[in-house]
Amino acid sequence: MEKRDYYEVLGVERNADAGVIKSAYRKKAREHHPDVNGGDKASENAFKEAAEAYEVLSDPEKRDLYDRYGHAGPRQAGFEGFGGAGMDDILSHFGDLFGGDFFGGGGGGRRGSRGADLQTKVELSFLESMKGCKKEITFDRQAPCDHCKGTGAKGGTALDSCKTCGGRGQVVQAMGFMRIASPCPACHGQGKTIKERCDECRGGGVVRKTETLTLDVPAGIDDGRTMRVSGRGQAGNGGVGNLYIEFSVGKDERFERDGDDLITEVHVSFAEAALGAEVSIPLVEGEHAWKMPHGTQPGSVHTLRGKGAPRLERSGHGDLHARVVVEVPHKLSDEQRKLIDELHKLDAPRANRHDKHDKQVDDEGGGFFGFGKKKKKK
Repeated sequence: MEKRDYYEVLGVERNADAGVIKSAYRKKAREHHPDVNGGDKASENAFKEAAEAYEVLSDPEKRDLYDRYGHAGPRQAGFEGFGGAGMDDILSHFGDLFGGDFFGGGGGGRRGSRGADLQTKVELSFLESMKGCKKEITFDRQAPCDHCKGTGAKGGTALDSCKTCGGRGQVVQAMGFMRIASPCPACHGQGKTIKERCDECRGGGVVRKTETLTLDVPAGIDDGRTMRVSGRGQAGNGGVGNLYIEFSVGKDERFERDGDDLITEVHVSFAEAALGAEVSIPLVEGEHAWKMPHGTQPGSVHTLRGKGAPRLERSGHGDLHARVVVEVPHKLSDEQRKLIDELHKLDAPRANRHDKHDKQVDDEGGGFFGFGKKKKKK
């Protein structure tokens, strides 16, 4: 089914600010909350639709991508939507909005604490970050028990409504004129108690697992970038946390990265810079033949459009900037020294005119590369 416009889902204008969007979402969530609608499928789908719209429009980066590219935009930032997510995962993901005061301080909807998030790091070579790749990672976490499906109850046995809180998950204490709601100490905010404990997890609902996950690493991922994998963190009685993966990209001796652009150096001799030559510029894959013009100056930059890093959050590539480095020889043969000295003598009148107001170049001790002795002005 084609997704509806997120602004239409929440009933807000496209220029609505964060406060308006949050208020509109809370209104929709109250209307379609599972504790109000008793598992009605249409309400559950509407609840997920509103949650997905809020997830995108409340995040400046995702909202900008959505405004520019529609539903395909947030996917570029790794967000796939809530269509396949479970209700408990969504409720725990928006824990701050679904707290004890979600229905105005009355109770209901409190589902315990969400499991903690996990963090791990994945190392990539420079070429892997440029081309994209698949990476397999292994990590340990507290996962929902397969035997009891995370309920903590022995297979097939039902959960009892908590007698302490009446199944609300909260108890209310009166303190003078104030009434304070807090998680029920008997059921820990779940509203249910276990009659017969699961033999595998001993009623905890979670077990320690080593899991393997295959990541599709997108082309253009940069060093320090983080990817979120929803629902692969620690399991808790209020839902499952997320897994955050930080990428560490190795160096490449040929390139330096600046955003989506790449910077490289092209080393040439003085003769090549002066006379012009065909030189090779390294690319991520292969080389580019550049006809360098005569008289190219040290430090000048030649830019190849679209030959940089892939743009992670939009189409196309950055640019490649090749900086010219003129290499001065450390040792000269007698013939080379003689030829350069002849060139210096031919070039000396121009050099003298250039510096006539500040210095004079000694014809005997001078050098073509500007390291000659100077005579003091009289």
